[in-house]
Amino acid sequence: MRNVLGAIVLLLLPAVAMAQGVTQSADQGIEYRPLTKEALLESDPSAALSWKILVDAANLGSSETRIAELTLNTDYLGQPHTHDAIEIFYVLSGRFGHNVNGVPGVLEPGEIGICRPGDTIIHSVEGDEPAVVLTIWLPGGAAAPFHID
Repeated sequence: MRNVLGAIVLLLLPAVAMAQGVTQSADQGIEYRPLTKEALLESDPSAALSWKILVDAANLGSSETRIAELTLNTDYLGQPHTHDAIEIFYVLSGRFGHNVNGVPGVLEPGEIGICRPGDTIIHSVEGDEPAVVLTIWLPGGAAAPFHID
């Protein structure tokens, strides 16, 4: 499990470094912006689904990926949906219901779930506490509900 978390950290390090104030990439000419209140979008934490955007085009400078921390409260009622991107979940706390193409499952803290483009997904909370999930979309533009212009 530590190897998986280590791999995720290695994946995120370049994006986090860029988000912390690098203004230009000499080799690509892409301008990066530091995290701002607008870039680090947070929703209402009392809602059934709340999120905190960690990385997206606003601070990465492009839309190759979007990373968010999602909190699904116990009253969250997931609906079937699809994405045009890969969606990767890493459960931080709680029990995360992960139904993919009609196959139900429950992810525990430290476990990963993956959805491919076109998969039908239903998320839920399984238990008495909210599920907190690090979510990565590749490419990032596919996470439309969490888009920041």
